[in-house]
Amino acid sequence: MLFNCIYVDESVYKQHIRFQTWVFIKCFLICLITVFSVSVQSDSHVSTQEHYSSLSTDVTASASYDNQTFISRDCIACHQSQTKHWQMSDHAKAMSLPNKNTVLGDFNNRSAKHFQQAAFFFIQDNQYKATIKDSDDDEGETFTVKYTFGHDPLQQYLVETKAGRLHVLPFAWDTRAINVGGQRWYHLYTHEVTQQDRLHWRQPLQNWNGMCADCHSDELERNYKPLEDTFDTRFSGINVGCISCHGSDPDSWGSDHPVKGNGLTNAKEESSMVQTSVEEQKAGYWRLQEGKSTVSWTGAKRDNAFMDTCFACHSLRTPLTDGFKANTPFLDNFSPQFITPPAYHADGQIKEEVYVFGSFLQSKMYNEGVNCLDCHDPHTMKLKVEGNGLCLQCHVSDTFDTPKHHRHPINTEGAKCVNCHMPDEIYMGVDARRDHSFKIPRPDLSEKFDTPNACMDCHEEKSNKWAATVLENWYGKPDELSRNRSNLLKLRHGQGLNLQDHLLIAYDNSIEVINRASAIEMLRQSTEGLLASNLEAFISDTNDLIRLAAARVGDLVPETQRVSLLSPLLNDNKRAIRVEAARHLVSLNLATTDTEIFKQAFEELIEALDNSAWRGEGKVNLSNIWIQTGEQDKAKRELEASTKLDPFFPTAYVNLADIYRTQVKEELVADILEKGIQNNSKSADVAYAYGLHKVRQKELKKAIALFAKSMKLAPNNSIFAYTYILALDGLGQPKQAMRELKALMSKYTHDNQNLVQLGLYLAQKNGSREDFVWFERQ
Repeated sequence: MLFNCIYVDESVYKQHIRFQTWVFIKCFLICLITVFSVSVQSDSHVSTQEHYSSLSTDVTASASYDNQTFISRDCIACHQSQTKHWQMSDHAKAMSLPNKNTVLGDFNNRSAKHFQQAAFFFIQDNQYKATIKDSDDDEGETFTVKYTFGHDPLQQYLVETKAGRLHVLPFAWDTRAINVGGQRWYHLYTHEVTQQDRLHWRQPLQNWNGMCADCHSDELERNYKPLEDTFDTRFSGINVGCISCHGSDPDSWGSDHPVKGNGLTNAKEESSMVQTSVEEQKAGYWRLQEGKSTVSWTGAKRDNAFMDTCFACHSLRTPLTDGFKANTPFLDNFSPQFITPPAYHADGQIKEEVYVFGSFLQSKMYNEGVNCLDCHDPHTMKLKVEGNGLCLQCHVSDTFDTPKHHRHPINTEGAKCVNCHMPDEIYMGVDARRDHSFKIPRPDLSEKFDTPNACMDCHEEKSNKWAATVLENWYGKPDELSRNRSNLLKLRHGQGLNLQDHLLIAYDNSIEVINRASAIEMLRQSTEGLLASNLEAFISDTNDLIRLAAARVGDLVPETQRVSLLSPLLNDNKRAIRVEAARHLVSLNLATTDTEIFKQAFEELIEALDNSAWRGEGKVNLSNIWIQTGEQDKAKRELEASTKLDPFFPTAYVNLADIYRTQVKEELVADILEKGIQNNSKSADVAYAYGLHKVRQKELKKAIALFAKSMKLAPNNSIFAYTYILALDGLGQPKQAMRELKALMSKYTHDNQNLVQLGLYLAQKNGSREDFVWFERQ
C-alpha cells in the first residue's frame, strides 16, 4: 500500500510569458511524496499501549493536544484486533520518535557521499545525529534526528533547521534486503544537487511542514505565518492513527458509539467513513451473472464517498485549507491534479509522482463501483489476498488465470495479473508503485503516442511493433479507439485539435468523467478564447470534477460574459470550485453579483493561497491576485519575499521585473533580472525577460544573445524563436534572420503559425519569391 511521504514535483504549475506582460501562473501546489508498503511484525516494537503512552508524553512540546487526546488510547481499549492489524500498516509507521526500535538506518559511524555532498551518521548521548557537508571544503553542520519518516522501502529522517521548519536529510536509508540492493544510505536524486538548486535539502521543496506533513500525522495544522516566515506546526497524533480515517468528532462514529471510552463496551466499530460501505453491502452485492466472466454490482448503487478520506493523501493535489479532517468532501480541502501532461502519459498511465486518485478514477473498476476496501484491508492497508487470488475475487479463474489468457507459464512473472495490468514506476530511487488505472497493454498505441506498455517492461530487447504483432496473433486485432478517445490521446500527446473536436471529447459521456474534466482543463491548448456558450453545460453539470474543470478555464471567456457565467459557482457546494470561480472574477465589475457571496469565496481563495505562501509558487499566485485588484504594492512585497525565501524559483524575478517595468524603473528591472540569472542560470524565462529589457534599452546584440540562450534552454518554445528572429531582423540582418528561421521550422511542427507569418514577412522584405512559396507550403 502506498503512503504519502517526501518528494518533490516541480511541474505542477504552468507559466505563460508574453511580450512585456505579466506572467500569470496556474499554480497547483501539492503535497506530494511518498513512503510505503510493507509489514513489520508488531512483536518487534513496543506494545501499542506503551507506544501511545510514550508519544503522549514525549511529543507534547511540538504537538497540540486538546480534550480529544484520549481518542486513540481509548480506541485501543475496545478495538484491540483492529489495533493489532493497524500496527502492521504503513500508517502506523508513517512517522515516529527516533529510538532503537524505530530507526532502521545504520548510524554506527557510517558515511555516504553523492558528488560533492557528504554525510556522516553517528550516535551521541543516545541521540541519532548526522553531519552534512555540501562540498569538500565545507566544515559541515551537525543535526539531531527529531523524527523518523516512513519505513519501507526507504526511511527518511527529519531534523530541525530554522523558524519552526523541519527538513528531510538529503540521504535516505534503503530498507530493502541486501540481496535486492538495500541496507544502504543513498541520495534521493541521481543527479548532483548543489546549494543553488531548488531541490537542495535546505530549500522549501524539501520542507516537511509544507510538503508532506499533513499525510503523516493526525490532524496536522501547518500554522505558517507569512509575515514572520515561521511555522508553528502542530498535530494531535504523531502518525496516521484512528483519527485520520475515522475522525475526532464522536458524532461521526455512529449512534451506538460511546462519547468516551473509559472501558465502555459494545462500541460500534465503524466510523461514518466505513459505516456507509458496511450499510450499502446490505443493500447490494457482487454477483456473477450467467455467461459473464466478471462480477457486477447488484442492488442499490454503491455509495463510495468514503474514499474522499483516502484520496486526501493518495492524490496529487493543492491544499485549500490548513489541515483536513476525515469524513469531509475531498474538494472541500483540496483541488486535484487532472490527467494532463507531463504528469501522465497520453493514455493516462502514471509518469510523474501522482499517487492513486487520478489513475483509479480512470479505471473501469472505479466506474463499476469498486472501492479501496474491496482490495485493501481497512486497518493493515495490505492486500486482502496475495497474488492473482486478489483479482480472482471478481474475475473468473477459468477465464483469466490460465495460459489461454495470459500466455505465460503458470506461476511466472508474466502470469501475474498486476505485471500486465498494473505496471509499476520507480520513485524516490527505490519505491515501486503500481498504476491503478488497470489498463490493457496496447503496444499499438505506444507506436502512435509514445506511451509505455507492460510487454516492453519485460521484453526490453524487442520493439512495440513486435509486441503488437504478438498480441494480435494471440487475441486478434485490438479494439479501435473511438474518434473522441483517439483525439484525447492526440491532445495529451501534444498534437493539435480544433476547438470543435476538442469540445466533443468533453461532451462524450462514454469517456470517464476525470478524462472529460481533464480535456476541459486543456481547452487553452486549442483556443485562446471561448464563448460562455462553450462552457455553460459544464458549469451546470451535476459532477463536481466537470464543474471544477470548467471553472479553471473560465478566464478564457470574455469579461463581458464571465460574470454571469461564473457567478453561480461562487455559491457552489464545493470549496475548490468556489475558489476557482473567485480567481477568475477578481478583476471584474461584480455589480450584478451578490457581493457578500463573492467576498466569502474571495476569502477562501486567499486562504488557499496563504497555505502555500511558504514557497515561491504560493507567493507568485498571491501577487497575481493583488495585481488584479490593483494593489501593486502588495504584489511587489509578495514577489520580493519570494526571491528571498525561495531564491531558485525563477518566475518571481520575471514578474517582479515586470512591475518595475510598468513603473518605468529600468535600473531595478536590470538589477532583479541579473540576480535572477545568477540564481537561475538554467531558466529560459529569466533569460528571455532580460532579453526584452535589453531590447527596450536598444542593446539588440545583447538581447539576441539572451534570446538564443532562452531558445537553447527551452527548445520547444516557439515564442522564444519568434522573438529571436525578430531581433535579428531589427538588427538589420533580415537575410540572416530568414536563414535561421528556415532552419528552425522543423522544430516547431504544431505551434508554428506565428513563425510562418514571420517567414512570409521576411520573404517579402528580402524580395524572395522562392522563400515566400516555401513558407506558404508550411
